[in-house]
Amino acid sequence: MSALPAAPVSAEPASDAPWVVCLCAEWCGTCRDYRPLLEQVARAHPQFRFAWVDIEDHAEIADAFDVETFPTLLIAGADGTRFLGPLLPHAETLSRMLGALQAPQPSSLDVDLLLAVLEKRPGEFAV
Repeated sequence: MSALPAAPVSAEPASDAPWVVCLCAEWCGTCRDYRPLLEQVARAHPQFRFAWVDIEDHAEIADAFDVETFPTLLIAGADGTRFLGPLLPHAETLSRMLGALQAPQPSSLDVDLLLAVLEKRPGEFAV
């Protein structure tokens, strides 16, 4: 039995909802395996907006993060950054993390730039 909460059928996140961003690479098999799990978590957590950013296809906004371990997750919003780091592709772990996030810390300019691009072009990064 899954530890993920049931998702409302038509819930849309608020326009000021925090982002959960997977920084990945197409060549990474672990990232490809993670994508369906991230979609599952997105359906279970409609209070967040989710994005998939290929760091090679979108180097102009992702290079500054110096991603060395895949997948790397960023959880941030207008109030700051709550998490930035690698996370194994496990839906229940991510779901528990989203339910117990730490207080936000001030975001770097790189995070602010990435979020601004996601705001302008959300469809390009849809999960």
